[in-house]
Amino acid sequence: MAVRGATAFLDFLLPPVCVACDQPVDAPGRLCAACWPAVSFITDPRCTCCGLPFELPVGEGALCGACVAAPPRFTRARAAARYVGPVRDLILRFKHGDRLDLTPALARWLVQAGGDCLDGADALVPVPLHWRRRLGRRYNQSAELARAVGGLAAVPVLTQALVRRRATPSQGRLGRLARLRNVAHAFEVPVAAAVAGKHLVLIDDVMTTGATVDACARKLLAAGAARVDVLTVARVIHAGEGS
Repeated sequence: MAVRGATAFLDFLLPPVCVACDQPVDAPGRLCAACWPAVSFITDPRCTCCGLPFELPVGEGALCGACVAAPPRFTRARAAARYVGPVRDLILRFKHGDRLDLTPALARWLVQAGGDCLDGADALVPVPLHWRRRLGRRYNQSAELARAVGGLAAVPVLTQALVRRRATPSQGRLGRLARLRNVAHAFEVPVAAAVAGKHLVLIDDVMTTGATVDACARKLLAAGAARVDVLTVARVIHAGEGS
C-alpha cells in the first residue's frame, strides 16, 4: 500500500507521458493512443534465424534468402520493432540525447520480443563501445539495456565478456560488405573461461545488416560459447525485405 501511495503521489507531481511524444498516458513507459499504431512491432511470420518479417505465412522453420545464402554465426536474432517512425526517434533520443529514462520501457519491449532467446540463457552480453566513443557518449546504451533486461528476466549480465579493441568509423552509411570489413577483428573476448559453454544473448539497440552482431557472435563462439542469440530493440528493414 505504501508503494502504491508513493507511486500515485509521484504521478500527481510528475504525470506519466508517452515515451514517444510526451502526451499524457495512464502509466509510465507507455505509448499514447496516437503513437501506438505508428509503431510497427515485429511478430510472426518471420525468419527462424534472423527474425526478418515475412509478408505471407510460411511453414515452421522457414529461413529468409539471406540466411540460406550466408548463414550467420548467431543461432537466432529477434527485434521488437522496425526502425521507423516513433521507434527511430525513441532510439536516437535514448542513444544520443541522454534519455536513460527510456531504458525501462525499451527493456520491457526486449523481454516481450525475445522470449525464445532469453529462455535458457546463461548470460546477457551487451555489444561494446570503444572506450573513446563511450567517453564521448558517457554511457553504452547496449549495456544499460542489458542491465535492465537482466533485472526483468533474471539473467546475469556480463558487461566485460566482450570488448571492442579497435575503434571503427560509424557504420551509418555503409553497406553490408563494408560493414563486415569495418568490424573485422574489432572485438575480443578477454577471458574465454567467462563465456565457455554458455548460452549467451547479445543485446544492442538496432540491428541493421547484422554485421556487428555477427562479428560479436563469431568471437564469442571462438572463445567457447555454446550458443549466441541476438536481441535488439529495433531492426532496419531494407526495401525489398520482409513485408
